[in-house]
Amino acid sequence: MPARILVVDDLPASVKVLEAKLTSEYYEVLTATDGATALEIVRERDPDLVLLDVLMPGMDGVEVCRHIKEDPETTHIPVVMVTALKDADEKVRCLDAGADDFLTKPVNDITLFARVRSLVRLKRLLDQWRMRKETTKMLGIQPPRDSSRLDDGSKARIFLAAASAVERSGINEILSQDHDLVFDIEPNEASSEQVARGDADVVIVGLTDEGDGPLRLCSHLRSLDQTRQIPILLVGDEDDMGRLIKALELGINDYIFRPINKHELLARVRTQVRRKRYQDRLQTDLLHSLSLALTDSLTGLHNRRYLSMHLETVMKRMLESQKPMCLLMIDIDHFKNINDTHGHAAGDTVLCSLAQRIAGNMRGFDLVARYGGEEFVAVMPDTSVDVALQVANRLCETIAHDPFPIGKEGARVTVTLSVGISHAQGENDTPEAIIQRADTALYQAKNLGRNRVICSPPGEGKPALTPGESLSG
Repeated sequence: MPARILVVDDLPASVKVLEAKLTSEYYEVLTATDGATALEIVRERDPDLVLLDVLMPGMDGVEVCRHIKEDPETTHIPVVMVTALKDADEKVRCLDAGADDFLTKPVNDITLFARVRSLVRLKRLLDQWRMRKETTKMLGIQPPRDSSRLDDGSKARIFLAAASAVERSGINEILSQDHDLVFDIEPNEASSEQVARGDADVVIVGLTDEGDGPLRLCSHLRSLDQTRQIPILLVGDEDDMGRLIKALELGINDYIFRPINKHELLARVRTQVRRKRYQDRLQTDLLHSLSLALTDSLTGLHNRRYLSMHLETVMKRMLESQKPMCLLMIDIDHFKNINDTHGHAAGDTVLCSLAQRIAGNMRGFDLVARYGGEEFVAVMPDTSVDVALQVANRLCETIAHDPFPIGKEGARVTVTLSVGISHAQGENDTPEAIIQRADTALYQAKNLGRNRVICSPPGEGKPALTPGESLSG
């Protein structure tokens, strides 16, 4: 699907020129001639990029940009300001409003297309994170905070590969106004490892006339998983335009010309920091939401939803490797009596303690999940039926011999378990079938008097050890 670009200018001729250029590169172009219409299109059509004229009657471009960036639903949309003005203060005013870049008329085609491609890539990356966030909402899980909240972009961790000692000193002094923490690195490929370990918000790289080390650093940062999404700001001269265009194709985010205007540098760095933190919040919130979606809130174990996905993967791998796999369905005997006698709070305490004890009796690569109510499941890869029986019997004995504290002045309650075991039965087996067989064996254990282990099919297991017996008894 081609990128969708909104062109906003009160001069129809300017709109037509940009529209023709972008259409020739197969972009879908939307147009508007005033700020109000532009904002309506942004909200309704979700463009991948907005090219916005600064000088418009009524609501000017700076105000339109501010509206876009302050709206949580549109703040992620890149905005490029386009104007005939070359005044540095005007540029800073646009960047302070949240603009992602600033192009001067007449717009150079190579610069335009390089910038469009770079920002469209960024927008689509953010779209992926936003869609994942919406998916977690559909699962009924709300993020712990508003990922779109505004950030002033200060107190950032900046890694600086300056072109000279003088440039390094000047940039450090400017960034100190935002209380940024600056780490000096060398402008070469080897510094990428230092950046990867440093939790950077932005990397600033100065172009030099001495070799291609700075661009190699940028390229290497984009090749590493740990640094691929860290914003990169290049510092160069106006005659470096060819290398800057190449850098945009490599994936750098922004550039600034020498001599450095301190207000412009601060504005551009803040823009990159805000975007990085916004993306980090989306990612963190997604991981948190996934944890909530796949974890039982009471016991901290994985839940039934995660169990289903995990079991399918384990069965597939065990089939490929021709190794055995067993599943334990574990149930607390007479759990209702615990709730009725001691209260539901005591029942919850028992469930949490039991979850820890079961997990503690399993290997690191086994999975223990809460299946529902007082039922737990343990998935044991690379495990024969005999070994699974030994583990289940040992678990039953351990639990029966160690009463559970329930938080009432030293009160304790004795718990016993019933366990059903099933094992994978070849390529036609399914997660649902192996769970059903274990569940059937569990109910057989219950019917035979509880506190025992039964394996499916019947006859492959043996009763659990009764309290007081040894494992060898």
